[in-house]
Amino acid sequence: MTKLTLSAIFIFWLTNAYCQYKTIVYKASDEDFVNPERGFYIPTETKASHFKSLDVDKIAKYRLTYQHVGKATYSVRISLLYRAYELDTFKDRPLSTEFLDNVQKDLDAVRLAGLKVILRFAYTNSAKSGNCRDAYHICPPYGDAPVPIVMQHIAQLKPLLQKNADVIAVLQEGFIGIWGENYFTDYFGDASNNGTGRILDSSWTLRGALLKALLDALPGSRMVQVRTPQIKQKFVYGPSGSVLSPPLAAKEAFSNSYASRIGFHNDCFLSSIDDYGTYDDYGSSTQPRMQANEILRKYMEADSKYTVVGGETCDDAYSPQNDCAPFGFAEREMAAMHYSYLNSAYNNDVNNDWDSLGCMKSIKLKLGYRFVLKQAILPLQLRKGQDFTLDMNLENAGYATPFNPRPVELILRNTATGRLIKLTLKTQIQQWFTGPIHLKEEIRIPLELESGNYEVLLNLPDGFKSLQDNPAYSIRFANENAWEPGSGFNKLNHVVGVK
Repeated sequence: MTKLTLSAIFIFWLTNAYCQYKTIVYKASDEDFVNPERGFYIPTETKASHFKSLDVDKIAKYRLTYQHVGKATYSVRISLLYRAYELDTFKDRPLSTEFLDNVQKDLDAVRLAGLKVILRFAYTNSAKSGNCRDAYHICPPYGDAPVPIVMQHIAQLKPLLQKNADVIAVLQEGFIGIWGENYFTDYFGDASNNGTGRILDSSWTLRGALLKALLDALPGSRMVQVRTPQIKQKFVYGPSGSVLSPPLAAKEAFSNSYASRIGFHNDCFLSSIDDYGTYDDYGSSTQPRMQANEILRKYMEADSKYTVVGGETCDDAYSPQNDCAPFGFAEREMAAMHYSYLNSAYNNDVNNDWDSLGCMKSIKLKLGYRFVLKQAILPLQLRKGQDFTLDMNLENAGYATPFNPRPVELILRNTATGRLIKLTLKTQIQQWFTGPIHLKEEIRIPLELESGNYEVLLNLPDGFKSLQDNPAYSIRFANENAWEPGSGFNKLNHVVGVK
């Protein structure tokens, strides 16, 4: 055996003498606690003509204490606030500086309260009945704004959206039609029986231009939700795009491309066989409407694995299908469509059944993501500059992944001085899909690290530096004796010695 070989063996032995590992097993918790950008939300709205600003003290309580909202028989603590702005006085003119300043004050209040906001802008939230051809007797004129006005308003909102993207969980497309739901519209193609009965290519083109303007108004890290799956198809594949167009591919997911940044909000979830037109085909100039309920459902199931989904229930007529199992399939549908959030206040004729029938607790725990530590294999002793293997098993017990990016940090905290060393991992948290997660990475201990004992922790802070030191925006694991509310760190219940 050569001297070189003996030296190599000695170095290998010396290195591994400091790489003895310990296996730690963690206990799961079934506690209902707040985590950012998921769960039930509390809705708020205001009119431009009579602006009512958010009260920071009031909305801060939504996160800290349980709330009964509207007719709800259940209570919620929330991290998400829905904020709808009705631009009723700006249908023929630019947004005023006063209005924009008021929106900024609202977003400042959201930040101070430790919340995130789901945003929507619309021009009218009122439907006018009459003797018209629509099956629901909602009649024109509907009251939304002309295309040039809408585009001007989006351009005015862009600086505000960019500045406050840290507290914007997601932006809903809005703007078009009553309630901003993209259906009953005077200017973007009326698919109801009051109009052409389908959406023509020229209108799909206008809708695509609006959606592109909204995507451009936000940083690439933020998504825009559309009301129906077909809206996304027509944007990605053009007005002639078929309902058979493929969903987002895994290789494009979370890439900041336009297609990867379009999610869905279903405002009539579990309300009929097709959720009141959510899964309808609205045709084009060359394509008549066709039955597409099952086709578009499968499209959304596949696409939503990589995009944000939320919404609200709207009618309890679809009972018992919208109830808990075994008679209904509410939870199965939420899991299949990867729901991250729902409205806590509407429609409580539906939601209250989940409470009385026994599946509300499960829904509250599983909306969005729910990460559970299972096991970690961690070193007992390390040398400065040494590499070691971080090997962990986790589970995502929720319906979805986090839809906005955020870092995953391994924290070493000196037990004597409290000094923190943050080591950013390579893993992408948006890829922590439902089910088992195996996290295995090679980590190098910094050469400049002082000798001593270090607690080992995980930190999943917000993706924006402005919020990364605020524990309200850090993700908590669903484990007993793991969460540090003051720091936002998750304890791995292990100490490593560094020499």
